[in-house]
Amino acid sequence: MNIVDDPGLQARLQPTRLAVHEFASNRSWTYAQWDEAIARTVRVLHATYGLGPGERVAALARNCAEMALLHLACARLGVIFVPLNWRLAPAELAVLQSDCEPALLAGDADFLANIAHKPRHVEMPALRAAIESAEPLATAPFNRRAPSLILYTSGTSGRPKGVMLSEHNISQTAVNFGLMARVTHDSVTLVDTPMFHIMGIITNLRPSYMRGGAILLGEGFDPARTLARLSDPDLRVTHYFCVPQMAQTLRDAPGFDAAKLRGLTAILSGGAPHPAANIHAWLTDGIPIADGFGMSEAGTVSCMPLHIPLIHAKAGAAGLVPPAIAIRIIEASGADVPPGMAGELLLKGENIFSGYWRAPEETAKAFTEDGWFKTGDIAHQDEDGFLHLVDRKKDMFISGGENVYPVEIEAVLAALPGVREAAVVGVPDAKWGEVGHLAVVVAEDGPGEAALRAYLNANLARYKIPKYISFMSSLPRTGTGKVQKNLIRQTLHG
Repeated sequence: MNIVDDPGLQARLQPTRLAVHEFASNRSWTYAQWDEAIARTVRVLHATYGLGPGERVAALARNCAEMALLHLACARLGVIFVPLNWRLAPAELAVLQSDCEPALLAGDADFLANIAHKPRHVEMPALRAAIESAEPLATAPFNRRAPSLILYTSGTSGRPKGVMLSEHNISQTAVNFGLMARVTHDSVTLVDTPMFHIMGIITNLRPSYMRGGAILLGEGFDPARTLARLSDPDLRVTHYFCVPQMAQTLRDAPGFDAAKLRGLTAILSGGAPHPAANIHAWLTDGIPIADGFGMSEAGTVSCMPLHIPLIHAKAGAAGLVPPAIAIRIIEASGADVPPGMAGELLLKGENIFSGYWRAPEETAKAFTEDGWFKTGDIAHQDEDGFLHLVDRKKDMFISGGENVYPVEIEAVLAALPGVREAAVVGVPDAKWGEVGHLAVVVAEDGPGEAALRAYLNANLARYKIPKYISFMSSLPRTGTGKVQKNLIRQTLHG
């Protein structure tokens, strides 16, 4: 069998070492067994479903071993894996399905039941049985620069964008994160974050595969259960990746005992602003909690050093940038800003995605003429090289680790009779970091708050639905007609 990827290599370097354990089924795989399971999955995709290079396999499922196996097997076949966000409303999922046109959809039965027009599909238990009974299929070395993964991220235009990542991109992210987060062959990573996020499918998994560490697959975040696993000396968890709200929930959970967590190399945090006071609380307890910055298009961009005194001194920073990533911070004219001054963050590196799926215009807008990726984030770099995120260039805000784009919500409301104008702004929230506040103008006989919420619930994921709704007689606009969201925010929240 050819050595074609990191699990394949680890199967020969340390075949009997634990690769993956899945709590829900109590199944475990050594690296030799995991490599064989990938090869069995290749056989199922190729022989049973006739899939070939360039075709797409979509997945709509909770975390499970088969999600990881599908992606690794797709890469070996030249097929593209497309994990879909099961939190989305059926109408939103239908848009993604139409865009990626999967040749096969694998998923949990309850999620598949919400898909009105299903392509060829298989429920996860049936796929699991097929994989376990298949003969391994060896594959030749594949094109590592061809896309193996599409992750959908909503665009500021309201149209979902599929970020295309290759194994070459993904490997560089594994190098970047592994270097910054000290992932080694002795590392044990507990995975709770969903595998439709880059955090779940790439950042948690690939550095461990590359270095030969162990993966513990959880069923999802549950404060008591997660805390018990992190505290279990027999599991020896070293790495845990979460959003700040999850970290705080762990501290607030009954039975929290910092002494039982000091075996952790670090808790890695990202995806939302992290209050400095919360960071200091972890550090005072002797537990490194390292914030970082990343995105679907670039993987890990920066991470705090796992050194408690440095984190104390730089609490709130997004960390240092690894050597393989080049950055620029520019002003509106395109010129680089001096150190310490804020501007738009640009990136270059082998980790950067190749483009958006079937969206050449969006891809072109995302890069400068000389190939720098425009993140849309406003940042500055201090005298010690630490990156600080200041604001977002667009109106996007982050709620509980999920990116929320107001234009999506506004576009949905535009189709509701009686709604004349609508604007959504992100506002601070103690629990979720940020939440939406909808300012809306309705006709005299237009919908009230209950009707608006019912309509939004039917058409959007729950995390996108504004927490607050305010009715206004008109929205403030500039002389050219643009809605002044800064004035709306000031009016509603001071």
